Amino acid sequence: MKMTKVAACVLLLGLIFNLTAQGYGQLRVGFYEGKCRLNVESIVHSVVRAKFLRDPAIVVGLLHMHFHDCFVHGCDASILLEGSSSEKTAAGNQNVRGYDIIDDAKTALQKLCPQVPVSCADIIVMATRDAVSLSNGGMGWYQVETGRRDGVVSLAKDVILPPPRFSVSQAVQMFRTKGLTPTEMVYLIGSHTVGTAHCKFFQDRLYNFQNTGAPDPTMNSTLLKVLRSRCPRDSDGSNIVNLDQNSSSADVVDKSYFQQIQMHNGVLQIDQELALNPLTRSIVASIASGNDFFIKFGEVMTKLGRMDVLTGSQGQIRNSCRAINRS
Repeated sequence: MKMTKVAACVLLLGLIFNLTAQGYGQLRVGFYEGKCRLNVESIVHSVVRAKFLRDPAIVVGLLHMHFHDCFVHGCDASILLEGSSSEKTAAGNQNVRGYDIIDDAKTALQKLCPQVPVSCADIIVMATRDAVSLSNGGMGWYQVETGRRDGVVSLAKDVILPPPRFSVSQAVQMFRTKGLTPTEMVYLIGSHTVGTAHCKFFQDRLYNFQNTGAPDPTMNSTLLKVLRSRCPRDSDGSNIVNLDQNSSSADVVDKSYFQQIQMHNGVLQIDQELALNPLTRSIVASIASGNDFFIKFGEVMTKLGRMDVLTGSQGQIRNSCRAINRS
């Protein structure tokens, strides 16, 4: 399968893997090449493409899944595990979608490449890349590193994610603890270029910002009118609106979101603050006016995918992505 590659990934040296007796080696681009008569990444792509054609919104679910998995104890697919108190049950993960896509990709790989153990953690990374690329007609293609092992621990109490009402300075600090720079943080929050938000997460900005009895003065007046019509003062907050207010780009992973928040069209408070806060406004301006969004976004997603990866004898390659292997 021929695909346009717009971003080159740097090999991650020093992480040595021992995936069963086959001795696959370190996390790298092309980890599974030559292991199966069919291309492992192409199999995952085919599954994701079939789902995307029926439901383009899967890109949002997979981006959330990838980020929420890696941000809690690293990229180990622990978010997929079932259980009464697993990560999947945490409040912050209730809107994550795409579990069926990972299951279907795993099943396809086991059928077509039974001799090749592919981790669920790798499937998440590959599937997310494919959904991002499909959302913009292939322009957002980036190479991914593979060779991860799956985690065996998943606890809801460990799920600590940046909340919608975080300030920029709080977000910078949280991302820094994960080894991510402010620029990388802005790109990752910029995943809001796709997806929606419930009114309850920003309704205070429309009517009683910071208990002032008035709307957020940083919000574009036209957007304020639109959002008030969608989110009446006395509503239950369950209605949803697009995070990217460019209607022609609301389902596409691109730089439109950054241009919109520069025009004071940020829906969530953290979105708008990115364009105003001295810590991040120059980063937003650079992304909005630049021509390398897809390259940089791919590089940041690659770095996210390296976060606390399991190596050697740690973890396992799960037979089912929803349950750990039992000996």
